[in-house]
Amino acid sequence: MPIHSKGTLEMTNPPSPEKIREEISEFLRSRYGEQVAVADVDLAMPHEGTETTKHSSLDQIDFTLKPTELEAYLRQYVLHQEEAVEVLATKICTHFHRRRWELDHPDRETAAGRIKSNILMIGPTGVGKTYLVKLIADKLGVPFVKGDATKFSETGYVGGDVEDLVRGLVREAHGDMKLAEYGIIYVDEIDKIASSGNLVGPDVSRTGVQRALLKLMEDTEVELRTPHDLASQMEAVIETQRTGKADRKKVSTRNMLFIVSGAFSGLADIIRRRLTKGTMGFKRGEEIPVRDEDILRRANTTDLMEYGFESEFVGRLPVVAQLGELNEEALFDVLTNEHSAVTQGKMRDFAAYGIDLTFDDDALREIARRAYAAGIGARGLQTVMERSLIRFEKLLPTSTVKKLHVTHELVLEPDRVVNDIVAADAVSQFQRKFLEKSGLILEFPAESAAWVRENLGGDPASIVDRLSQMFENYEYGMKLAGTQNLRITPEVLSDPNLFLDRMIKKVYEEKEHRNAPPLTPP
Repeated sequence: MPIHSKGTLEMTNPPSPEKIREEISEFLRSRYGEQVAVADVDLAMPHEGTETTKHSSLDQIDFTLKPTELEAYLRQYVLHQEEAVEVLATKICTHFHRRRWELDHPDRETAAGRIKSNILMIGPTGVGKTYLVKLIADKLGVPFVKGDATKFSETGYVGGDVEDLVRGLVREAHGDMKLAEYGIIYVDEIDKIASSGNLVGPDVSRTGVQRALLKLMEDTEVELRTPHDLASQMEAVIETQRTGKADRKKVSTRNMLFIVSGAFSGLADIIRRRLTKGTMGFKRGEEIPVRDEDILRRANTTDLMEYGFESEFVGRLPVVAQLGELNEEALFDVLTNEHSAVTQGKMRDFAAYGIDLTFDDDALREIARRAYAAGIGARGLQTVMERSLIRFEKLLPTSTVKKLHVTHELVLEPDRVVNDIVAADAVSQFQRKFLEKSGLILEFPAESAAWVRENLGGDPASIVDRLSQMFENYEYGMKLAGTQNLRITPEVLSDPNLFLDRMIKKVYEEKEHRNAPPLTPP
């Protein structure tokens, strides 16, 4: 490798990507041991987080959607959150119409102090906050990424980097950086990064994250390649090898919409103190709400600052949407909605096995009652649904059952009901198999099916195998006895070989008796 007079190096025979990977792998193994290796990726292909399309895909974004149209769409899926749906539909549509207008009028001077309609959602867990945002992103055709505020730290400290959210948008946009710049970033549990106000030293997980997020919400550019991302650094090496330089790829947050949310436990008390203080010594013009849900609607910037947020951070969230708690009746409505992700999703799970799943209203009411008692909102619906049907989902695919109707009894006693269904199906399968093989009929009364359930419990296939072993010699015995039908009682099931021996012995005794010479009188 020659050295020029100015001190620069000229690569006459640059190494291949495979050679670079091999040398980096050897270095990592020597430094950290055999457990560390470089992923076998095609370095000639664009790495995740880099631009992979020659032309922007902004045409896929529906910039024409009107607030009433988006609101009507959301109301099909999200129930009992009318106020929040109205606010979100209106402000998000306005955000994207504004972006479209700015694209169409690039010559217009940008307004001073340009503030986006970033949104703060306040509401308890399990009321559909994430679901709402995901529905909106899908309807508009924009990339969407969700992060948990508690997982991030201020840049420079140990923990997730908030800028990774922006890089995640680029990945969701399949490398189309222009499309990613119009995406939606949703940060949940934002209330968990409110400053406690009594910490000594840098507040890494709270105020620091607020400032890092504030930088993104204002308008900044984020580097797509990071020092800790080995794959992107390898890509930069290859790019330098081919072109002589590695471009610094950045994505702008100028047009991204930020939505943050949290339950804000304790905020209602702050608001209540402010309202109470404001009425002391004066005639109260209106009653202070009693319910936390109602009083949270009175939240203002001062309350959020007292809660632990910096004024600049609150100022970048000009839109507030309040979501209310879902009571038992509301949860029942969620389950009976034709677009219910819980009910329809579970029906599709069973349909994948060729099983038609239906529900009684009483069963859905019981699921809603249990979910409400769990205190985690709509999220509890999925938990109760899974707990009620998990064994059916496990066992029925190996049965011949093609329809399952979920009743109130099933939700109350799922184990007993599934065992009854599985045992009955296994007995039916065995009877049919025995009939096809031998042409003979084995009858199992109800008490015998109950015996099978109690003593041979398991999946249908294993029960059929057990019964086949227990009655493997019965074709011979029944034909020897000349009987076409045999009633299988619990007594027979408890010791089938003993019963068969007695049956065969009886046949021989009767045969000997018939063949014995008649007794002659003396």
